[in-house]
Amino acid sequence: MGYYDQDYEGRYRQKGNRSGFFIASLVGAILGAILVIIAIPTLANFDVLPYKVEPNNYLQETDEKAHEGQVTAAKSINVDINTQIIKAVDKAGDAVVGITNIQTSSFWSDDESVAAGTGSGVIYKKADGKAYVVTNHHVIEGANELEVSLDDGTKLPARLLGSDIWTDLAVLEIPAKDVKKIIEFGSSEILKRGEPAIAIGNPLGPTFSGSVTQGIISGVERTIPVDINQDGIEDWQADVIQTDAAINPGNSGGALVNLDGQLIGINSMKIAQQEVEGIGLAIPVDYARPIIEDLEKFGEVRRPYMGVELKSVEEIPSYYQQEALKLPRNVNFGVAIRNVEPNSPAAQAGLQELDVIVDMDGVEIRNVIDLRKHLYNKKQIGDQMQIKFYRDGKLKQATLKLGGETM
Repeated sequence: MGYYDQDYEGRYRQKGNRSGFFIASLVGAILGAILVIIAIPTLANFDVLPYKVEPNNYLQETDEKAHEGQVTAAKSINVDINTQIIKAVDKAGDAVVGITNIQTSSFWSDDESVAAGTGSGVIYKKADGKAYVVTNHHVIEGANELEVSLDDGTKLPARLLGSDIWTDLAVLEIPAKDVKKIIEFGSSEILKRGEPAIAIGNPLGPTFSGSVTQGIISGVERTIPVDINQDGIEDWQADVIQTDAAINPGNSGGALVNLDGQLIGINSMKIAQQEVEGIGLAIPVDYARPIIEDLEKFGEVRRPYMGVELKSVEEIPSYYQQEALKLPRNVNFGVAIRNVEPNSPAAQAGLQELDVIVDMDGVEIRNVIDLRKHLYNKKQIGDQMQIKFYRDGKLKQATLKLGGETM
């Protein structure tokens, strides 16, 4: 009598002779092999995955649609991100240079020129035997001499044409003889979060010159508070692009480029805190271009000015807001005028010491940063500006025609 076992469906089957089972299995295997050989020519007619797919290099999209009982062949889209990055670096890399800040150091009576710091720069123009380099103001600050190192190691003396502490930009001039490439300007206005970004520069100096780091655009239209004179009070808000491409000391002034090798930003700073990783900041190229043009042409940024010394009301104790400025109790914002220059636009408009500006052209002004942003970003030399201000507790209005000196 045979014996029984329960299969996976819960039914019972009788186990037969083991040799019979072996022969049946062998026959099944042979028949299966014959079917595979017959099927191979049919499978070869389908163009499925025609390209080799490697990790992190390609994106593959498969589109299978059932239509009248048939399935369309898989469709492959070949996007080689690494190749695009290499092409972008080949296009832009030679235009990125190293910058050495040389300062005079003295020991008793002997003067010696020493490298006080290094940074990066970007060659953006060649004309009349000269080439022009944009970098950060903080890269060239305090320099007695400046030296530019090209991608091939050639070192050239550089002349500072002008710099701007507010935007942290500077422009240098070098001989164009050995310059092979200039950068192509892109646009920062059309940047989207998540698109690739490439940082090129010289982190930690010449040893790592021409370093390339890859990342994405992490954020656009960021504003970062800046303390210009290091007095603990915010003087300005820098407009920047945020990226997670690694930006390290020495990268300052280098290029942030897109996959077309076009300049989209000037690398400027990073958030350097122990608990923070991957927050690099760059000056948007569309914001930088008019600054660069002014520095190249005039040696300074030509901004409108009022001719006043200012202090934010929020920095003034409440007692003096009431007693000295005589502000209404419900007004705890604005910009107090500490001094008015004689014959300045502010003086000609009738503004006085202790006046408190609260509105410009219908825009509320809460502090000095608001005032500077409106003045520098919205107005031009020669423009008229409508100002509302408090004097002796009463709201007044004046029209001011802006001049062209530095505020």
